[in-house]
Amino acid sequence: MVPADQSPLHGDESYFFDEDGTLAGALYTFRSGLDLKPYPTLRYTLSQLRPVMEFYLHVPGLSTESSFDSSALYETGDEKTTTQYLVIGFRERPTLLQASVTTDPYVRLFSPYRREFLARLKSTGTQKEGQRIDPPQGSEDKEPFASLQQFARGQTAQLSYCGPQDYRIAADAYQKAISSGFTNKVWQAEVHHKYGQALFGLGQYEQAKSEILQSLAIRPNTPDTLNNLGSTYLKLGDKAAAQAAFEKAIILRPNYAIARFNLAETVEPANPKRALTEYETYLALAEGIPEEADRIALVQQRVKKLKPRN
Repeated sequence: MVPADQSPLHGDESYFFDEDGTLAGALYTFRSGLDLKPYPTLRYTLSQLRPVMEFYLHVPGLSTESSFDSSALYETGDEKTTTQYLVIGFRERPTLLQASVTTDPYVRLFSPYRREFLARLKSTGTQKEGQRIDPPQGSEDKEPFASLQQFARGQTAQLSYCGPQDYRIAADAYQKAISSGFTNKVWQAEVHHKYGQALFGLGQYEQAKSEILQSLAIRPNTPDTLNNLGSTYLKLGDKAAAQAAFEKAIILRPNYAIARFNLAETVEPANPKRALTEYETYLALAEGIPEEADRIALVQQRVKKLKPRN
């Protein structure tokens, strides 16, 4: 943390790193408020955004006419990061109270609306001993912080947000998230699913299958999980089980392009006619998706090969 009196921004700067030394996010707190009048670009940016939420906030040290005013949380970002701004009095005199920037997997842990961050605005550093401070407003996660933190660490490593993809770090993070526990079944299922994906990336297919099946036991009928189960069965040489998993994923989500492609590849050797149908369906679903360009080109070649010649 860089205190306000040492910061060129004249606000408290806080930087957060994970256990691997990767910068996860930063938070900037302006206890007396930062008047945005001298910052036309930021004012214009905020004017183009819709508030994520609006609420009333009491800020004891605010150097404006009123310390109790309507505040708004704004959010913007790019491909991998999210920036959030907590602004008070935006309609009359916009004043920035807090701003955060973070990699996307950590975004729910860095919202300026979280209780622990709003509490920094409540604290002016001048309270007398025993003085009562109203409890801060704001959201509070019901899930353990350590679990959310490790899940975000896993996502950051597995999806290569801050460097090359690292399944080893991802697997370690998801395993720790499982150990510290989630209370919500959606979280429980997803962390086992993600752990299975990381193990798959490490080539540990039996262990990956076990984790993915555990995810489905908690939350059955999840298309993404079923699709990844099918891919795992293929690595283990069980084509029948893989086909069944892909088919179930498609039944649950008929427009699931990748599952259509996976099913087509699985059945092509034994049933080229069905493979052709699935490939053509994939092409219809994937049309215009830039990320699928290479796969589309591959499928077009296969369709040409499988189509009967007149």
